[in-house]
Amino acid sequence: MNLADLTASQLARMIDAGEITSSALVEACLSRIGEKEDEVRAWTHLDRDLAMKQAAARDASRAAGQPCGPLHGIPVGIKDIFDTADYPTENGTPLHEGRTPAKDCTVVARLREAGAVILGKTVTTELAVYSPGKTRNPHDLTRTPGGSSSGSAAAVAASMTPLAVGTQTNGSVIRPASFCGVFGYKPTQGLISRHGVLRQSPPLDTVGVFARSLEDLALIAGPLMSYDDRDPAMQPRTAPQIARIMAQEPPVEPDIAFVRTPVWGQAEETTKDAMRELIEHFGGRIALVDLPPDFEAALDTQRTIMEADLAYSFAREYRDGKDKISKVLCEMIERGQKVLATEYHAAIARAEAFNQELGEVFQEYDAILTPSTAGEAPVGLDKTGSPAFCTLWTLCGVPAINLPVLQGPNGMPLGVQLVGPRYDDARLFRNARWLLGELED
Repeated sequence: MNLADLTASQLARMIDAGEITSSALVEACLSRIGEKEDEVRAWTHLDRDLAMKQAAARDASRAAGQPCGPLHGIPVGIKDIFDTADYPTENGTPLHEGRTPAKDCTVVARLREAGAVILGKTVTTELAVYSPGKTRNPHDLTRTPGGSSSGSAAAVAASMTPLAVGTQTNGSVIRPASFCGVFGYKPTQGLISRHGVLRQSPPLDTVGVFARSLEDLALIAGPLMSYDDRDPAMQPRTAPQIARIMAQEPPVEPDIAFVRTPVWGQAEETTKDAMRELIEHFGGRIALVDLPPDFEAALDTQRTIMEADLAYSFAREYRDGKDKISKVLCEMIERGQKVLATEYHAAIARAEAFNQELGEVFQEYDAILTPSTAGEAPVGLDKTGSPAFCTLWTLCGVPAINLPVLQGPNGMPLGVQLVGPRYDDARLFRNARWLLGELED
């Protein structure tokens, strides 16, 4: 048994029972990194001694009888746009090379409080937008792992770490999770603090997590969902009890709607066929639902908001280092500079109108099923694949989970996306668990 291959939940139980130590687990993960990193290239900052020092401290505190958090001794990879006091945070750009934050961001602080070992910093695309980093897909090194949380998804898929964190402003959690064949969770926007995380677009930016099981997603997400008044998107509300609710059986069979969304035409034929087979497996228990025609404007609406915000958020980088910014990001910033205030506010209003219409769908259905991506991870490392099947859900701030349950024609992972209403994340997990159980039967 190689500890690096086990899920975080299995490992947490073994540490709690005294069957393994955090030091042994971290050593196993570092060994796996040593075997695979030259090919996968998931990490941008890694310090073996620092990781082992953290693990030893976790083991010592447990031996002393001190209280242990839910992630005690479990390694976590951190996307390199989250501020860390003991590692550089360079945001995937030479413009921030050598940047060393003085403090941890809220997410990293919460992970440490829960007992996690911060294993290292994972590769992000340039400023967490589109221009790829060095990471390759563990299932086929000629293919993209997706972006922008490319290193986090690939590291979990390659069993270098059981858990990792990332962000999504368009499709940067769900897409790489689908391409790399792991579980990915983008929560309701405002449930996890973004304080100390690179700002792209405040109406869209969302912290997400990666794991190799649904139970593991709940394990890492729970400790992160505490109120932080330094993030204006957060509200002082009771955190969803994801692990507890997920473990319960649904009182009645969930009503699931299959929604093609306006980008269905971008799906590859093999993806369409796979989704049809998935629906047929349920024998008519999944309804086919189309969204109203005005949702056709969702992609343009998201683009208007994101590009205007990129122009604002990266104004200094553009002004002082345009020559070191990729062509694709420069073009996005330049388009964003031309967005009028009236256009921006109209786009924000349209997003809320979409949410109200989605609310009507969720009054009838418990969750929405839809593809995570157009198809398998594309061949080539110069792009990260289309986020189109994630755009609407990010725009509306609703929770989404990638379930790695399908396989494409080339043997590559192909995820399906389960989406729920805002702030109903715990029930979304319960419905995802039910769906997985039905697929196993």
